[in-house]
Amino acid sequence: MNIAANLDRAAFHYPDHPAVSDGDRKISFSEFQRDANQMASAMVHLGIQPGDHVALCAPNSYAWLVFYFGALKTGAVAVTFSHLLMKDELHRTLSDCEPKVLFTADEKLESLEDYRKGAPGLIVCDHGDISFARLLEKGTSDYKTVDRQRGDTAAILYTGGTTGIPKGAMLTHENLQTSAFNVAHYERSTEADRALCFLPLNHVFGHVHIMHSTILSGGELILQPAFDLEKVLEAIARHQVTKFYSVPTIYIRLLRLPDLRERIDSVRYCFSAAASMATEVVRDWKARTGLDIYEAYGMTESASIVTYNHYYRHVVGSVGTPVNLVEVQIRDLEGNVLEEGEEGEICICGPNITVGYLNQPEETEAAFWGNWFRSGDIGVIDEDGYLYIVDRLKDMIITGGENVYPREVEEVLYTRPEVLECAVVGIPEHEYGELVTAFIVPREGHQIDPDTLKNYLKTKLAPFKVPKEYITVEEMPKSGAGKILKREIRKQYRGSFD
Repeated sequence: MNIAANLDRAAFHYPDHPAVSDGDRKISFSEFQRDANQMASAMVHLGIQPGDHVALCAPNSYAWLVFYFGALKTGAVAVTFSHLLMKDELHRTLSDCEPKVLFTADEKLESLEDYRKGAPGLIVCDHGDISFARLLEKGTSDYKTVDRQRGDTAAILYTGGTTGIPKGAMLTHENLQTSAFNVAHYERSTEADRALCFLPLNHVFGHVHIMHSTILSGGELILQPAFDLEKVLEAIARHQVTKFYSVPTIYIRLLRLPDLRERIDSVRYCFSAAASMATEVVRDWKARTGLDIYEAYGMTESASIVTYNHYYRHVVGSVGTPVNLVEVQIRDLEGNVLEEGEEGEICICGPNITVGYLNQPEETEAAFWGNWFRSGDIGVIDEDGYLYIVDRLKDMIITGGENVYPREVEEVLYTRPEVLECAVVGIPEHEYGELVTAFIVPREGHQIDPDTLKNYLKTKLAPFKVPKEYITVEEMPKSGAGKILKREIRKQYRGSFD
């Protein structure tokens, strides 16, 4: 098994079908396969062998895809991480994975200067040790994809690090193939689909849910290096995009457009990830566009998809039921399996689950109860088998001895017309331990009145769950995948409450 064989199959069945659009360039599957074969052949000439680490630290591009699939074809392990990492973060990550070759962008060379002095690895970029174009020229197009065992590591994806130092989740060929197939199956993907990807390919959402599933199904991948509202809308119209993948904060921005339905007329399918979508946003989107926003539950360690909220029975507020071959249990903090309707930690077992973290055996051991992966998320399963995310275990606020799940409070805040975005966090406080605090980005033309919001929330929530403080902000700190970084909010505002 080799996940790169999906490209070979797509090139066999749809040789002339567009595989990738990158800027003004459109590349067919046969051209994509040819370039990936040349890159693989060139890597072998450099001495790359099965199991070697080959790293990618660059924005989305066709070159990124060619380098990635070229590495996989040799049997090497593709290690991906964000090009937005700062110097120290970059050095730490590279020291952890020790790649033999690194594909990056010229703007990272300054940050890599010290690392290059002691590192044996080759750097591929326009002004690096060798350029991408020059390396590609060294290969031949008749390269045959190396077969690997299903349990061999195919890729290492570094977690976003929103709760601490990033860890490299080792994902096998079986992990990636399981999730790519499940996404394509549940989304009813076909070769006629055109999927827009402006989310980073190093992140599991862009990497597996969008990239791998689209290639597996023979569809076209419309690449953009980052989110830009006008460029996104232009790409939807120009390429007649059928599948729109995004995150809650971007859906909220799009809802401001007066002609939203007309601007996304070609889209048949909308999906949101990275964070749970507020129920009110889903309902507004449906009312404005006639389209559901489908959701799933997953993480880097599960190679994306664990549950899916369905085509045939979409339940607003839920993240759906377990996908094929994947099991979900709710357990208490001692590891005991809980009954239906009881809240506890979401635990997962299946062929999509990581084999562990690179160079971190203790972290790996702590993440599992036997074969069951501990997600760190609190959830509940209803009588129909639908999973609901209550909150992150680490985001839970303990105030005056009571447990508060921020998402429950955020859901109520999103029902208010003056709230565009919100994040509820616990700020350390002497009397209560943690102070339930709401950070709010107001809608245009609205102001936040703390007393009004507090009185409203008191009619919806238990008193201890109602935030004591309401802070208006212009924007929220976010990860590259669009997830609100509550850790950064705590760090920025903690001093205000000391």
